[in-house]
Amino acid sequence: MTDSADVRRIALSLPETVEKEAWSMPTFRVAGKMFVTVPDDETSFAVRCPMHERQELIAAEPEKFWVPPHEAGSNWVRVRLAALEDLDELRDILVDSWKQAAPPHLLDAFTGAA
Repeated sequence: MTDSADVRRIALSLPETVEKEAWSMPTFRVAGKMFVTVPDDETSFAVRCPMHERQELIAAEPEKFWVPPHEAGSNWVRVRLAALEDLDELRDILVDSWKQAAPPHLLDAFTGAA
């Protein structure tokens, strides 16, 4: 099963990612833009997700994806760690969020290997 340590390890393996505490929780950023947060209970994490894709994710896998009421207007989705299939799925989700925040020069050089 995946856990918050896996989120941290994979996030920090992505180019130019830094960890910064905000709102009393770890956040991970590239070029100053946040792409993942790990809330206090560490049973889930939040990533960037366009709203139109977010609704599809939640409808397809509500046991895995959800949005708390205070984030309803944002382009973020929560992911339950216990519902993930494996580390590859976790990495895919984190890379997708990282790509939404990374500047063009990093995207152009990113090969996906970490």
